[in-house]
Amino acid sequence: MLRSPFRLLVFLTVFIVPTSGWAQVAEGLIKGNLLNTKGQPLENISVSLKKAGMGVNTAEDGSFQLRAGAGSQLLHISGLGYITQELTVDVVAGKTTTVPALTLAINPHQLSEVTVTETRTNNQRPTSISKLPIASLDLPQSAVTIERQVLEQQQVLRLSDALVNVSGLYVTSTTGGIQEELGSRGFAYGSNNTFKNGVRFNNGVMPEASALERMEVLKGSTAILYGNVAAGGVLNLVTKKPQFERGGSVGLRVGSYGFFKPMVDVYGAIGSSEKAAFRLNGSYEQSNSFRDEVQAKRVYVNPSLLFELTPKTTLVLEGDLLRDNRTPDFGIGAINYEIQPSRSRFLNVAGARNQTTQTSATATLTSRLTDIWQVRAVGGYQRYDNELRSATRPVASGVAATYGNLTRGLQRTETGENYFLAQLDLTGKLRTGRLEHTLLLGADADQYQTTTLAYNNPASPTKANTAISTFDIINILDRSKIIAQPAERLNGFEDLVRHTLTQGNTRRAGFYAQDLLSLSEKVKVLAGLRWSYQETPSDVYYYNTVLNTNNKVAGTFQDNRRFDQAFSPRVGVVYQPIKTTALFASYANSFQPNAGQDANGASLAPSTFDQYEVGVKNDLFHGLLSANVTAYRIVNDNLAQTYLGLLTGADGKTAPNLNTNIKELAGQVTSKGVEVDVQSKPMLGWTVITGYSYNHTAYTRSNIYENGSRLRYNPAHTANLSLFYNFGNAFGNSTFLRGLTAGLTTYYVGDKMAGRNTRQYDPLTGKPFVDASGNPTTDAFKLISIPNYTLFDASLGYTYQRYSVRVKLANILNELSYNLHDDNSVNPIAPRTFSATASYRL
Repeated sequence: MLRSPFRLLVFLTVFIVPTSGWAQVAEGLIKGNLLNTKGQPLENISVSLKKAGMGVNTAEDGSFQLRAGAGSQLLHISGLGYITQELTVDVVAGKTTTVPALTLAINPHQLSEVTVTETRTNNQRPTSISKLPIASLDLPQSAVTIERQVLEQQQVLRLSDALVNVSGLYVTSTTGGIQEELGSRGFAYGSNNTFKNGVRFNNGVMPEASALERMEVLKGSTAILYGNVAAGGVLNLVTKKPQFERGGSVGLRVGSYGFFKPMVDVYGAIGSSEKAAFRLNGSYEQSNSFRDEVQAKRVYVNPSLLFELTPKTTLVLEGDLLRDNRTPDFGIGAINYEIQPSRSRFLNVAGARNQTTQTSATATLTSRLTDIWQVRAVGGYQRYDNELRSATRPVASGVAATYGNLTRGLQRTETGENYFLAQLDLTGKLRTGRLEHTLLLGADADQYQTTTLAYNNPASPTKANTAISTFDIINILDRSKIIAQPAERLNGFEDLVRHTLTQGNTRRAGFYAQDLLSLSEKVKVLAGLRWSYQETPSDVYYYNTVLNTNNKVAGTFQDNRRFDQAFSPRVGVVYQPIKTTALFASYANSFQPNAGQDANGASLAPSTFDQYEVGVKNDLFHGLLSANVTAYRIVNDNLAQTYLGLLTGADGKTAPNLNTNIKELAGQVTSKGVEVDVQSKPMLGWTVITGYSYNHTAYTRSNIYENGSRLRYNPAHTANLSLFYNFGNAFGNSTFLRGLTAGLTTYYVGDKMAGRNTRQYDPLTGKPFVDASGNPTTDAFKLISIPNYTLFDASLGYTYQRYSVRVKLANILNELSYNLHDDNSVNPIAPRTFSATASYRL
């Protein structure tokens, strides 16, 4: 069953051999400079060999140098908003040919005809999420960037559509069908690990993909940069930015199950200004679903402004508004931890809804102090509001195993969140003797203000100390089956009563420094340290105490306070035997605050994670292909787990601990794995993205769970392959086929589990589970094996002048599998679907 991923791994690792031993082609060097009409150097202009398709971007001073085979070569020079030029150069083997300085003229009227292709490889491009102005090749850490061209070719609608391009980044679950929860290297991302334009955003709602310029993934430890983040890595979504050249597009996407989505994107200078520009993205979406009774509507607006305050200082203001209203859908249910196959079975109640509004504003001020020093300041604000009205989740153990009867209750919550961020980074270079330093000095502070209003079941008018908890009873296998209903029932959501109002006010701050030290042309060392402080006050107000196991009195406050601080060191070594190959090894430490208290009543210290990573990054075939392999090991050696010792009461007597909030830092979780990422630049019309990941994350020491048992939600294997072909390269520029493109994407997920890990400890008695004979045993919890699946998507696109049409067929084989959260949200993946997008460039 796993042969295909391993064959792919063997095939990909062939690319790891450096090309220095391959047969060499007679080459020469082409050098030159590009200027604008004012005689100023042009940076980031593409200069490529038209026949080979490979090239470079001009440096800050407008210079470029490009290796090419001996003989006559045609240079293709293009930049957004400039007239494209082509120049024939005679290259002499072993010699340098200097091209006279070239001047590019602005041509905003023909902007729609300019095609810009990123000529740098994935390893040559810096990522903004790493905060250092260095190429990925110099970074002792795995990093992947997916550009807008790929997102458009794949017609990405949701974030999960884009994740198939990154090995080891996956959807862990889709709880309630209202979000896509992500994970990497055995650890969940959560809102702490997801960023938009460098600012954290609440991932409780699916972000809008149509506004993305690129997606950046920095794998492994990033605690030195961002403080309290999970160990697997971070994801940064970069939205489209303002431009001074006028342009844009309008489009309409339609698809299966009544999907309908108009889109607009316009940009340009504000009036005739050369100092201020704008951009406005927007979309409206509505759809039904392959799931019975499920519907969704969403509105998205993304305005942004760019101001050139001085020749060296820019200010970017960005806003976001997303309103998402959809039917909460906890899936098809499970019986005794076994999935009952279905795609359409719907178990929620009429009138269920999940409404989310997310707004944000970000200001980014960037100033180049000198040619080599830059300061960047970011201020961000986000507001998140959510209201959920739904049936309670269909827990596997709560479904009658014999008959499939499910007792449905109701749940209702209202959540609000204000998030504030301030961040300051100083980057630059300096020399001390023969050593070169690339420095990052930074500080950040953020604050979460959260309120959560939870509703509870009302008290029974006839039975003391009893709540009415049942809405109705249904049969999940036969919805037409008539079942006797209880005498006292909930009539609807308005019957639920306010229970608790929880107010949080988390405040965090951090200071960090990193230095990329170049010991020689081949050896570099990255070292850094961060100090983080976190304060987490929380107040709980109790409105209602029916069936409240904490015995709280209605109308009272419970005040909670905790303070944490931690140091996060990082060190890595990069060795580059040749300029296109880098071997690296790194160590980093991260932390995770813990809730609860120890046996003495003190707050628990944070858990820490030691991360070790080794790998090789390679640019092959003169930069046409980037092939990277990484191996890692992550150890949480002080995992918080329930304290199983005896507690001494006020009367001096000892008894087993029955409070799961009393914990000890004595467990251990270990994650280890391998990741392969391969990307190509366009070559003869072809582009390729492929990869493979293996991960094993398990409890390696625990008094609760069986040692060696795997953590849920993490697939042991993922594999991906995307092929795109541009027919215009083969048929020339004068044919009707020049605008035709085709693509195929496949994605494999294997050996993934959900459900619940079996426990050796009984929280009701504070003692280990034993059978009737007194022998150690476990509880009734079980893990659920999720069926392996392989998705195949195919797409076609055609562009003629300003018009374009793209069609996509997803899940061609109609594979059936599921995303699970615990055993109570069993959500089927989408079946075979069709979509088409028509657009017009302004």
